[in-house]
Amino acid sequence: MVSPRDTVSGVLDPADRLAIHELINDYGHLIDERQFSRLAENMTADVVYDMVDFGLGVAHGIDAVVAMWSGPDAAHPLAHHATNVVVAEDPDGTVRVRSKGIGVGVKGRVGSVTYHDVVVKTAEGWRIAERVGILRRPDRIPEIS
Repeated sequence: MVSPRDTVSGVLDPADRLAIHELINDYGHLIDERQFSRLAENMTADVVYDMVDFGLGVAHGIDAVVAMWSGPDAAHPLAHHATNVVVAEDPDGTVRVRSKGIGVGVKGRVGSVTYHDVVVKTAEGWRIAERVGILRRPDRIPEIS
């Protein structure tokens, strides 16, 4: 994997920010169309994909992600919609992305996830190196203070 320090100059330019937004949006298209053979266009080969909150565990690498997505416990929504994408750069050059996902199930049920990603710029473009999905539930909404 390419180190964030090797690929990021310290200030993301608008083209990088747009490419990262498109990367996050493209994830939904790939998973919804079950285009698992194109996953290398979206994730690094050694991606860490944490879906513990959905009862699916942590996958290490693209093959493990494909196995997770196509396994017997994979209950994908019909549609994934990415929204509220926020890109931030740590002082060490690590690029983090927070986004919301809205999933529409086969029976019309709607769910929400918050994704926490680390993205890296590779020779082929921006890729997700780490993704953690946190299921939104009423008991996780902070109290108003």
